[in-house]
Amino acid sequence: QVQLVESGGGLVQPGGSLRLSCAASGSRFNMHTVAWYRQAPGKERELVASISSTGTISYAVAGRFTISRENANNTVYLQMSSLKPEDTAVYYCRDTYLEVWGQGTLVTVSS
Repeated sequence: QVQLVESGGGLVQPGGSLRLSCAASGSRFNMHTVAWYRQAPGKERELVASISSTGTISYAVAGRFTISRENANNTVYLQMSSLKPEDTAVYYCRDTYLEVWGQGTLVTVSS
């Protein structure tokens, strides 16, 4: 079974950047599509981006986020730049094949 652990969240000023990490235990993680989601206070969870095992990428939030993966380290990243207050949310990663979620990491964009 895969376990996912997100990290890298925190408080950042508007216009700043953060890189989130999703580290996986489990040998088959690199064969699965992984997605980042976010859930803002009072809102439904929404898809941010996904990346397949072969590196095919899809973005639901355009322009300021970059998803990548390092299969050697069993890790998927979400690089976020030009952050805005509306990006404030708990960010989750998900193994879409096994339907496993991480516990989330909080990103707060505020001055």
